[in-house]
Amino acid sequence: MLHFSQLHPGFKLNGRAYTYQSLIEFAVVLAERENYEKAIGLFLLEWLSKDSTVLVHTSGSTGAPKPIVLKKEHMVNSAMATASFFELKQGDTALLCLPANYIAGKMMLVRALVLGLNLDYVDPSSTPLEKTTCNYNFCAMIPLQVHASLSKLNQVKKLIIGGAAVSSDLKSKLLNIGTRVYETYGMTETITHIAVQEINAPMSSFKALPNITLSVDTRNCLVIYAPKISTQFITTNDVVTLVSETEFKWLGRYDTIINSGGIKLNPEQIEAKLSDFIQDPFFVSSLPDPILENKLILVIEGSKPKEELHSKLKNASVFSTYEVPKEIYFLPEFVRTDTGKINRYKTVALLKL
Repeated sequence: MLHFSQLHPGFKLNGRAYTYQSLIEFAVVLAERENYEKAIGLFLLEWLSKDSTVLVHTSGSTGAPKPIVLKKEHMVNSAMATASFFELKQGDTALLCLPANYIAGKMMLVRALVLGLNLDYVDPSSTPLEKTTCNYNFCAMIPLQVHASLSKLNQVKKLIIGGAAVSSDLKSKLLNIGTRVYETYGMTETITHIAVQEINAPMSSFKALPNITLSVDTRNCLVIYAPKISTQFITTNDVVTLVSETEFKWLGRYDTIINSGGIKLNPEQIEAKLSDFIQDPFFVSSLPDPILENKLILVIEGSKPKEELHSKLKNASVFSTYEVPKEIYFLPEFVRTDTGKINRYKTVALLKL
């Protein structure tokens, strides 16, 4: 295994090979720019330094962004696990279209540096494949980017989707394409994905990457043992059904469960049902209620008549009485994090009640 300060001899960035010194010089140039390339340059300088750790920040979708210190050794191990699972090898092409400010973008760079990939980078916009006509062996996107790139996904052989849950609507659109598409499970603390689920194949649960063992705590929340990427057990707030010590089905977030009149409602499970009825971005949340304590609400990005939708949901057999939102709100635009995730708390705060 390469030391983190070394470069794999096969590594290329936008088609150009680098020595250790020439990559530092190029990184300095990037770091002085005032666009998305700045974060790429800053991370390369941090990675190529003699420090054994990297400072990263969480995205802030489930709370305030927080700094986390990761060992470079663990990041290399994560890259190797990804290479093993997806059969990536020296000379394979990859596309970086996520911001390098956060762990997903940083790890695309690490994989290229460690594995000897030929990595291209483009502006991390919502339509990344519009900027290139090249074909790629491997790419990572968020759901928003995938939605906008459906007609061009044939440029990618293997695509991983992370950052947010993949909706039922998007999954259905990905079923019959040639690209092999995987939904990922992970977080900053796990150095991106530790498990994946292939969307356009008969694979109904998340499978752990090599050297990872799974269990659950008393809340049925996932506990991750990954000694090659973390020195501690990682206890999550994700409620799961554990299939085996290397496989699970994700049910939702423990900290988003809504207690409405004594009935516990799982927002993610309700959203999965709602996705068959709503095409626009949406989520369910709750607001205080004098009778129920918390009432279930539906928040949709856009503007449409809510009476028709509310009637349709009430008459749909897939919902229990408690799962039908008591109120429907429309907002012209959701608050999102830098990585494209919906910030539910800040978005709900925009509601003018």
